[in-house]
Amino acid sequence: MGKQLSMAASILCMAIVAMAAVSEAAVVEHTFVVHEMNVTHLCNTTKIYVVNGQFPGPTLDVTDGDTVVVRVVNRLDHGLTIHWHGVRQIRSCWADGAGFVTECPIPPGGDHTYRFNLTGQVGTLWWHAHVTCLRATINGAIIIRPKDGRYPFRTPAKDVPVLIGEWWQLDLIELDRRMADGNFDDNPLSATINGKLGDLSNCSGAPEESFMLDVERGESYLLRIINTALFSEYYFKVAGHTFTVVGADGNYLTPFETDMITVAPGEAIDVLMTADAPPAHYHMIALANQPPEPDPQIPVFISRGLVRYADVRGDNNGLPVPSPLMPSQHNTMPSYYFHGNLTGLAYPGRHRVPMHVDERFFITLGLGSLCRGGKKVCKRRRSNETIVVATMNNVSFHHPTTTSLLERYYDGTGEGVYTEDFPENPPHPYNYTNRDLIPPGPLEEALEPTFKATKLRRFKYNASVEIVFQSTALLQSDSNPMHLHGYDFFVLAQGLGNFNPKRDVKKFNYHNPQLRNTVQVPRTGWAAVRFVTDNPGMWYLHCHFEFHIVMGMATAFIVENGPTPETSLPPPPPEFKRCGANGLTQP
Repeated sequence: MGKQLSMAASILCMAIVAMAAVSEAAVVEHTFVVHEMNVTHLCNTTKIYVVNGQFPGPTLDVTDGDTVVVRVVNRLDHGLTIHWHGVRQIRSCWADGAGFVTECPIPPGGDHTYRFNLTGQVGTLWWHAHVTCLRATINGAIIIRPKDGRYPFRTPAKDVPVLIGEWWQLDLIELDRRMADGNFDDNPLSATINGKLGDLSNCSGAPEESFMLDVERGESYLLRIINTALFSEYYFKVAGHTFTVVGADGNYLTPFETDMITVAPGEAIDVLMTADAPPAHYHMIALANQPPEPDPQIPVFISRGLVRYADVRGDNNGLPVPSPLMPSQHNTMPSYYFHGNLTGLAYPGRHRVPMHVDERFFITLGLGSLCRGGKKVCKRRRSNETIVVATMNNVSFHHPTTTSLLERYYDGTGEGVYTEDFPENPPHPYNYTNRDLIPPGPLEEALEPTFKATKLRRFKYNASVEIVFQSTALLQSDSNPMHLHGYDFFVLAQGLGNFNPKRDVKKFNYHNPQLRNTVQVPRTGWAAVRFVTDNPGMWYLHCHFEFHIVMGMATAFIVENGPTPETSLPPPPPEFKRCGANGLTQP
């Protein structure tokens, strides 16, 4: 009896200690001041747009269950919003920060406060500007730690946000204006790792500064790799080291060993790297991959950083610094295999895949064209009489510029602003991945005409939705990182070529699929996702390549209220600022 009491007391004591170890939910407050700053790279001084003088911007370091309050002060000459990429925003759609979708931009000299809760998500997300191309430099990481401080993998010695991006010499506002006019000939000058171009970029013989990661032999480091780039997916490697992939987009993954990470725009990949190589210096490389068609002359975007072991001299003890062997920039197959190897970590309480489907969509992703000047008839095949646009099911999304879709929906004044008839399928089937559609010609000319419209889709609360995204070869052969605001979805399968329901549904993973907010739809391939509409509001769906957003590869989903106040979107919070007549938030 005494032993039993002693054992019971020990168990109770351990339970009390475990409960005490669970961190109290907190309110984490920040102020983001957005302003211009001059930075010199490649022998040129460039004006960029930053938060609090930092590029990348501040990291939000929070714990599961915390409430985040961020006051954004806009000191630019134009409006902007901040989007909290991957945050579920349960019943807080007002704080999503999608420009002209959930709010109008913050005006020059104005401010706006975002308040949202982070519950049920652990891992890495990020934040970025969501108006024009400003996210290239206005961005930062969000680290969400588990309540009890325990991970389902070895506790790392250190967290290391690794933000991969691009360096643009062209002003980002001008870049957006050019793309809106159909000019897509501009490219960045280099890749960046945490804002550093690396020693492969130089001018006048002086190498650029590199990102440095200092490590102790035997320790493990949690690299939180985020692709903030406008244009490219990236390969990432460290010479002499391997990675264990453990999470993505704020969700755990089944541990997966690899020596190379591929990360598409919008994605966040968590990997453990153990410093188990002989003490020395080792190069890390971020290399953009580009489809070989239609333009094999796209420049190489690359940045090189350095992993430095402790007690090794600055000259690497006189030895050459090894660099990792990278794939060809035009080889996109490593991305396909990497994403195909990822599965969700099975654990008690994990969300289950809905086995029934209420709404099915087959969405083609491609390009098309509009006649300039509002004409009905014009010469196609990328002529100067047309503007090339991006489409989903042959609809190019018309983004509002003076109002917020969420406000219109909530107020019941959406008539004349949007319609709710986004199509479930493309207007007519064709061989979506026929490479003969990439160059202008008679085959693609028949499929090229499209139109602009603000077509949305409405869903009942708690509906099960399945979407098969199909990348096409129409005037291009890009992959498409598709991002849905306000939701995580199960990635059931991916494949190359045209989706065939009779054959490919058999490949669906219902046991342990990834939960993601961004799915990389392979180049001339497809990806199938499924989710339940349990979060009421107005939720933006778009490709995370910036040129595809500007061109119209987007829509928005309306999710109706549920039967109770707890399943309904509440009124705008006191800090929310409505749109004014000029398309900016009111003072």
